[in-house]
Amino acid sequence: MKRREFITLLGGAMAARPLAARAQQPAIPVIGYLDSRSPDAIADRLRGFRQGLKETGYVEGENLAIVYRFAENQVDRLPELAADLVRRRVAVIASAGPPATLAVKAATATIPAVFVVGDDPVRLGLAASLSRPGGNMSGINVFNSEVAAKRLEFLRDLVPRVARVAVLIDPADSMMTETQLRDLDAAARAMGLQIGRLNANTIAEINAAFASFDRQRPDAVFVATGPFLNGRRVQLAQLAAFHRLPATYALHDCVEAGGLMSYGSDIVDGFRQVGIYAGRVLKGAKPADLPVVQANKFELVINAQTARMLGLTVPPSLLALADAVIE
Repeated sequence: MKRREFITLLGGAMAARPLAARAQQPAIPVIGYLDSRSPDAIADRLRGFRQGLKETGYVEGENLAIVYRFAENQVDRLPELAADLVRRRVAVIASAGPPATLAVKAATATIPAVFVVGDDPVRLGLAASLSRPGGNMSGINVFNSEVAAKRLEFLRDLVPRVARVAVLIDPADSMMTETQLRDLDAAARAMGLQIGRLNANTIAEINAAFASFDRQRPDAVFVATGPFLNGRRVQLAQLAAFHRLPATYALHDCVEAGGLMSYGSDIVDGFRQVGIYAGRVLKGAKPADLPVVQANKFELVINAQTARMLGLTVPPSLLALADAVIE
């Protein structure tokens, strides 16, 4: 073989090696994430989700890709966003809240899916049972709807003069709202409290609801839990402060934003557990065999500074029960 031909052949072989090596590298898995809110509203939850994936060996951008779909509080967009993830044939779909999760359920019965919801997954039709979900879905149940009555009790302890409570609800999230109102109505009757309901599923409707309080004169506000209202924590805390109204929330980050008090599950940890379940499914686990995890950690958080601003004294009994007091 002539020297020039040998060099040409050798160079061609060397050039082909990287292509062959790249062809042999396995493609990284791609999962989908669906949420009714905007990404900035749930940044801490997304960090928890990625942390759970990391704990199972998956790091976004290294050995995992995530396709995010956010409805930007337009719930009617969720079906098309869920269908888009199905068309992309992602390996797993993670979803947050009943509206997004029900959209995933309607879009596919074959792609594995994991969820975090604040209501009973069996009642929502997402699982046959908590221990054996069946089908293609499993996930995390954070108890925020079911503890509504306890939240009302804590509110009364902190605001002894309370007689009329305005309940702010998201009518688009009918399933979660139904559970909370049922428990709230029963608890209110037992405590001798009057409950008034206001609907809000847009930023403008939240503003309008608080403006109406100048006429209605409630003694306190109970903010129902749900993806949309949970994502408006800063707006809700600022409006409550402006109108000088004691308010209770399901999530601690509302209190960190200036709200008075919260009681509910550790939501960020719930998202971390969803990440863990997504990682386990990527490794071969089947959602049908993964029991629904029920959150067992509840947090009572009180903003003492906001209480002082409202002229309230936090009783020692509540201080003793509180997991965190923000000064």
